[in-house]
Amino acid sequence: MKILNYTLVSLLAVALSSCKKEAKSAGLAMAKKDSVVIPEIHKEYYGIYTGDFGGKEKVIDEYDGNEYEDNIFKKISVKINKITKDSVYGQSIVNGNQRPFRGIFNEGTKSFVLDEPGNDKTDGRFEIKLNNDSLTGKWTAFNKTAVKSPSKTLKLIKKDFVYNPNFMLDENSDLVDWSNPKDFIEKYTDEETGKTESYTTSKNRVASEAIFKINASKQKLTEKDLKNLRKLDMEIIKNSVFARHGYSFKKETYRNFFEHTDWYIPVSNNVDHDLSPVEKENVALLNRFIKYAEDKYDRFGR
Repeated sequence: MKILNYTLVSLLAVALSSCKKEAKSAGLAMAKKDSVVIPEIHKEYYGIYTGDFGGKEKVIDEYDGNEYEDNIFKKISVKINKITKDSVYGQSIVNGNQRPFRGIFNEGTKSFVLDEPGNDKTDGRFEIKLNNDSLTGKWTAFNKTAVKSPSKTLKLIKKDFVYNPNFMLDENSDLVDWSNPKDFIEKYTDEETGKTESYTTSKNRVASEAIFKINASKQKLTEKDLKNLRKLDMEIIKNSVFARHGYSFKKETYRNFFEHTDWYIPVSNNVDHDLSPVEKENVALLNRFIKYAEDKYDRFGR
């Protein structure tokens, strides 16, 4: 009886061992199947293409209040991350909005059709053609009623993003924040009649030349450096740090200052983890002063 039991146990052990080997073999086969690497092609086209993203939008004249249509240009970056025989993967970055896309590449015409996910009202389709190191074409919104300009053109050049703490605004850059005019009540006295009247005038914030001199990526700032600066000065000095790291600005004010430089390339909507220790300290100090700083306004003709 003991011999029979021993035999049954031995047979059961062999059976279990055989099942485990078969399961292991099946698992290895499945893993091997799942780990098939799809070959990538045209890696020479990988990279960041940046430039103008323009379309017609309705604009209200700040002087007469009339509405007219004008071409509005923004800076966009299109990043190609991966190309295979069947798919293209990458992302677009504009106005602080970073969106993934997937599409196809036509080798014959050297053209891309790239679709953003479609779950955001600003998503759309890129139809762009490659010519050496440039991409040209159009973008069309999926939801044509959700955006001001549902059809835009693109003219992009391939550029390598490089962080450089020495990057500064050009000294011929505009010092005026044209995006946030503010109304002021002023008084006018007629010299002949002596009668005083009040009227409303629109003024814009103005920065000082300190924005061309103070570099918050290189020098450790002190309260003495900041105490006499205007609010707009400190905002630009702070955001120059983020611009050097390729931050894509949501606020039009900052886009208008940095998009006119040759070095600014928007590559991300969050660069906080890229800041150096001195940059983090300076940004914290600037934020403290910005909270209580005042702006200087002036009136300009355009």
